[in-house]
Amino acid sequence: MFIRKCAKTVKGKKYVNHLLVESVTTPNGPRQKVICSLGNLDPGPAEKWARVASNIEKALRGQLAIESSDSLTQEIVERIKVKTKDGLRNELPVDEDAQWQTVDTHNFAVDEAREAGPVHVGHQMWQKLQIKEVLTAAGLDENTCLLTEAMTINRLVEPSSELATVDWISRTALPDILGESIKIQSPSSLYRNMDRLHEHKEKIERDLAEIERSLFNLKETVLLYDLTSSYFEGQAEKNEKAKHGYSRDHRPDCKQVVIGMVVDDEGFPKAHEVFAGNRSDTTTLDEILTSIDKRLGRAQGQQIEATGEVPMVIVDRGMSSKENLSQIKARHYHYVVAARHDERDRMLDEFEGEDGWTVIRREPSKTNPFQVKTKIKVKRGQHGEETRILCISEERIQKDKAIRSKQESRLLADLNKLEKRVQSGGLKDSDKVHEAIGRLRERYSRVARYYRMAFNKETGEFVWSEDTARKARAVELDGSYMLKTDRDDLSDEDIWKLYSLLTRIEAAFRDLKGPLAERPIFHQIDKRVETHIFICVLAYHILAAIEKMFRDRGVYISWESARKELRTHQVVTTTMPAKNGRLLKIRKDTKPEPVHKAIYKLLQIPDKAMSPRRTWVDRDIEPDDLAPLERAKLVALGQPN
Repeated sequence: MFIRKCAKTVKGKKYVNHLLVESVTTPNGPRQKVICSLGNLDPGPAEKWARVASNIEKALRGQLAIESSDSLTQEIVERIKVKTKDGLRNELPVDEDAQWQTVDTHNFAVDEAREAGPVHVGHQMWQKLQIKEVLTAAGLDENTCLLTEAMTINRLVEPSSELATVDWISRTALPDILGESIKIQSPSSLYRNMDRLHEHKEKIERDLAEIERSLFNLKETVLLYDLTSSYFEGQAEKNEKAKHGYSRDHRPDCKQVVIGMVVDDEGFPKAHEVFAGNRSDTTTLDEILTSIDKRLGRAQGQQIEATGEVPMVIVDRGMSSKENLSQIKARHYHYVVAARHDERDRMLDEFEGEDGWTVIRREPSKTNPFQVKTKIKVKRGQHGEETRILCISEERIQKDKAIRSKQESRLLADLNKLEKRVQSGGLKDSDKVHEAIGRLRERYSRVARYYRMAFNKETGEFVWSEDTARKARAVELDGSYMLKTDRDDLSDEDIWKLYSLLTRIEAAFRDLKGPLAERPIFHQIDKRVETHIFICVLAYHILAAIEKMFRDRGVYISWESARKELRTHQVVTTTMPAKNGRLLKIRKDTKPEPVHKAIYKLLQIPDKAMSPRRTWVDRDIEPDDLAPLERAKLVALGQPN
């Protein structure tokens, strides 16, 4: 379209008129068709006519909302409407691919809201860690990679069973973000996917550790090893590793497996193994050291190439036996271990006296305002080739007192109950009484050691008393722990780091059992149990990377806290009746709030969860159009078909 100026002189007077003209194709060639005479309406300067004509054409095609155009365009369009006898029937056709459309602003709807923020982070970190490439290199196909990503992100965001995962995917923006249709007909497809993953666990874990080493510049000079347990719901009769044993979950009534995991000083997992539920802690060390060597590609005695250092293995006091420490040294690792409580008590005489203590303080600063004010006292002692370090933390004193007081009050209550049972004749058998005493010692191991308990078989009396001297000794040790190491070159700063690292592996297990909900285990088949744990570990890789990136930027928040904030970033569908009689549906994510943008910036990922998607439909979706699964949900909710 264009505007043409026409001039005509009548009786010596000159008349000027402007026409809105359109070029059309006819059998006889191109011709010009007058759309509307503007009469005495002045279209403005000639250099603006092209823009005016373009706006009029866009408005007539539905590409430009009339309300948003200028007053001149609005008036000309209204003239065209009046000129056309049958309303707007003869308007130009609407271009549905155009950026601008005329819609009914009073009858639009927003629906299909899906949580996007947490799954967006999960997907972006999955890509950052190159996990798909790792799975592909292990020989897994595209569909297996897709299902594994969905299952891993589910563990990261809202841990569910395989049955619930199918429904969870449809309630999130994961299909929108992946840009692919996740076709899961039933949980059995997820079970089969777990079976495909099982044989590739070791290679995947090794390759992923290599990527993280490069991506985050990990030194791997410190490795922390510990164990936890995870119990089963059900009898797990088909699983040879499902056994009754010492339950760290306080579920001795359930069968369990024992999980050993190694993490580095930044919290990244390096290796994990699944042991039988009745496996003793001390018997697992040699096996896990072999796994470490394989994962790190390290021969015995080999140093870390980047630093020229021999790795240092930190193990829990449950593995502080001479045999275990000899195993570590035989593989040419350094070791650091926390001494057992009874061992610590015996060695305290070496540390008597007020001399030789070093005070290490940490205060908040401008560079690290999140640092908690902390003070520990440190004293070293040499015992042959072994260095012993006694640490007393003021923070832990009150914590130890509270734990001891809570356990002691419960122990005293149970001792009184047992005493009454014996006195009343409700418990007479000597073996049964000794079993009850053993259970109390096991349940309250922290405080039972400074109480004497005995049963006189001849008199049938159960007697108990407090060992005041031993208890006083325990009070003096509140807030203290003792480290043993074969290194004699540790500085105060090194000891401080070790003190901080002692909680790192505990935090890893808390994350596995808390935010990632690794327990309880519902699977019965051994390889699916191991793959369930492996998927939890994969999710923990992502969690460790997230929290590492937070820490590197001076922000000390957990993934669980960030996940709660991100839930309000969603993907929605906006449906608008358009001027052409059809419905325009736009699927896109909501505008990120400042807290969302802050988290995305820390993680260096886009703040847009997906690219907008536009579709045209002829009518609203009715219940008859719903998929069978959605119809089943309506029926379950008591809604009409």
